[in-house]
Amino acid sequence: MRVSDLQVKDVVSLVDGRKLGRIVDIEINEEGKILYFVVEPRRFFRFFNNSGEVNVQMNQIKKIGEDVILVEI
Repeated sequence: MRVSDLQVKDVVSLVDGRKLGRIVDIEINEEGKILYFVVEPRRFFRFFNNSGEVNVQMNQIKKIGEDVILVEI
């Protein structure tokens, strides 16, 4: 799976069911290991919501489906 495949999926919190946004970037360490994904709310929703980007670590991802990525945050 490529990062571009993940960028088209909505990231949804399992805790409260809210849409966090979509993956816009990844943080990789010197050894090439993914540290976390940067999730940013959609532009329309960001207008009404002051929250910024969220960093989702690999251990917080519970399921990657066809349309959504379920995370425990």
